[in-house]
Amino acid sequence: MKENVFFKKKIFTIDKLFLKNDFKKKKKVKYVRTLDKAGKDDLTFYDSRIYMDHAASTKASFCITTSRLAKDLPKNVEKILVKNVLYELAITLKRMYPFADIDYPDLTLSNTNTKLYKSVKFGNNVLVGKNVKIGKDTIVGSNSIIEHDVIIGKNCVIGSNVIVKNSLIGDNVVLQDNCKIGQKGFGFIPNQNKNIKFPHIGQVLIKNEVEIASGCTIDRGSVDDTIIGQNTYLDNQVHIAHNVQIGSNCMIAGQVGFAGSSKIGNNVSIGGQAGISGHLKIGNNVKIGGGSGVVKNIEDNQIVMGYPAIPFKDFVKKNKKNNE
Repeated sequence: MKENVFFKKKIFTIDKLFLKNDFKKKKKVKYVRTLDKAGKDDLTFYDSRIYMDHAASTKASFCITTSRLAKDLPKNVEKILVKNVLYELAITLKRMYPFADIDYPDLTLSNTNTKLYKSVKFGNNVLVGKNVKIGKDTIVGSNSIIEHDVIIGKNCVIGSNVIVKNSLIGDNVVLQDNCKIGQKGFGFIPNQNKNIKFPHIGQVLIKNEVEIASGCTIDRGSVDDTIIGQNTYLDNQVHIAHNVQIGSNCMIAGQVGFAGSSKIGNNVSIGGQAGISGHLKIGNNVKIGGGSGVVKNIEDNQIVMGYPAIPFKDFVKKNKKNNE
């Protein structure tokens, strides 16, 4: 996993980030990554036993955690014990990535340079940032904005009034009008005097052959990435929060909402106005009825409906009984 190029990073040794700790080796922190993706010299965090399996096998050198959870981590991981993991992580990320907690305007934007993008067609008033790459035969509609370092593949269709930032987009992708891709997600640590904004250093990865209909919002990851799998289709006004990962060949109907860090399998179908809570795992080949509220993990090949979502057969029996 490569670190994204969208945010400038300040370099710290681990002892300068956490002054009160006595570290065996005062190494430079390479990246901040999740438990499962962290490697040597990386800093990670562990705040919930939902991720116990990842904690036990993490390759990170340093981990922010609590005294209660520290025993789940490998012995060779240096533990940074705190009372509130996410608060300390937010403060640390703010020091390392000073400009990732607010979406500052991209001051490198300029009118499109047709000489630079010879095989790309642009509508009126399109603005493109520094180091943007756009593949051949792509079309970008009027009044759209593509911010610095974004990569868009070949043969894509970007509608009008679309904003794309902090994103890597594959080939043959369609983003219809008024989509907003790659902005900061809804993350902060409540505080009596001033809420602490949680910096978002992740990005959005949209794989090949994806179609995203009008008015969709896809937030970039906080520490991990937000991912939309190949050949997945999103209907109008779908909201995907930070760190959500949606598999391949999924069909998501209008006004569905995904809370942060949930992982959706392949070949999943979700009906309109359903809601998926955060940090859940939805298996492959799952079907979720419209208007459902999913608050628990769902195994492969299940059909569920209702709030809270239950197996479809149970939902039918329950409604039949209530109507008798």
